[in-house]
This record gives sequence, C-alpha cells and structure tokens, in this order.
Amino acid sequence: MKQNIIRKACPILQAVFMSGVLAACDAHIEVPDTAVRPGHVLCVDGKAVPYSEYENSGKQAIAVVFHTYSDGETEGNGYAVYLWDMAPKAFADSLGVEQGTSADITAYDGNANTNALHGTDETTSPMAESVFALWKYGQSAYVPSVAQMRLLYAARGIINPVIEKCGGDPLPTEANECWYWTSTEVEGQQTVKAWLYSTASGAMQETPKTQAHKVRPIITINN
Repeated sequence: MKQNIIRKACPILQAVFMSGVLAACDAHIEVPDTAVRPGHVLCVDGKAVPYSEYENSGKQAIAVVFHTYSDGETEGNGYAVYLWDMAPKAFADSLGVEQGTSADITAYDGNANTNALHGTDETTSPMAESVFALWKYGQSAYVPSVAQMRLLYAARGIINPVIEKCGGDPLPTEANECWYWTSTEVEGQQTVKAWLYSTASGAMQETPKTQAHKVRPIITINN
C-alpha cells in the first residue's frame, strides 16, 4: 500500500518539477543590446555607443558609425565617418603620375588607396597628407573609395542628425556644397583624373587630380 502511494506520488512530483523548470525558462531575462549600429557614436577610446549613452558619458566623439554589415568585402566590423569636413585639397600636386590606387569603383579599399597615394614618390598628395595628420587615438583615418562613399551616401538620413548633435558637419545635400574627393583614380586615366562623389545625389564625376575639393575621412571599426 505504501509503495503504491509512493509510485503514484512520483509522477506528480516530476510534473511539478518540470512545470517549475518550464516556468523558469519562460521568465523574461533582460539582456543588454551591445551591437554596434549605424548612428552610434565612435569615441576617441575606440568604443562605439548609442548617442543616448554617449551624451552622459563624458567621452569625446570623433566619428559616427554608418555601416556595420560585414560580408567579406567590407573591411573590419564596419565604418564610421569623421565628424568634420577637411579643407579642400588637391588629389595630387601634379599630373602625369599614376598613384597606385585600384581604380576599382566597386572595391572597399579606401585605406589601401590612401596609403598608396601617401607613398607615391613622383608626386605629393596634399589630400592624403592632410588625412594622415589625423592619425591619433589609435584611429586610422583615410579617404573613402567610391564604393565606401556609396555606403556613406545611403546612410545620410541616419547619421546626419547624430553628426549635428555631436557638433560635426552634416553631409551636405546642397548642389554647390556636396562634392568630395574619393581615393579612387579613374580607370584608364589614372595619371590625370580621380573620382569626385556627390553626397546630394550619389553622382560621380571624373575630375583632374590637381583640383582642390573637400575631403571627408572615414575610419574602419576593428573591435
């Protein structure tokens, strides 16, 4: 009789135990969202945080994240755009020299292009030199390629309000203010022309390399 009672009680206890386990599994556990997203603020310590966290952090902002999708073609874990425009500079101080960029308008290779421009002995790149002068806080700024400018253009609506809140220069949409150098030379005309890119329309324009135009550096996120 006693054994029968124990046998009957065991399934009941198991059911109670399992219901407790399931209830615990169903309980909501708040997990902090630490994913970096377009619109996050990149600080000089290399950390990217939402603006709401940044404004109370006492940190110094240097850029705003505009791309975070890694598909094996883009570099690192994403890109951030420098908060401010740089003064107009020439792509090169003389014509007739191929400066070693890929000239590939689909390549996310602004970093490599900028290094090639800076390392060319036959001519100087005032644009590359001015961007190299920004290298501090462990952040390596460079001139975006055409493909990277396309990503930047696509993110304007997300990043411009954040750039403005951080005291930076929003990407212009006015026709007379919107043209920026890329770091990509024009295929077949590498000795004389490089690409300008419009943040107003997404258009590209072949331009003599000795002309002075604005530059907007970007930074690769590697953490």
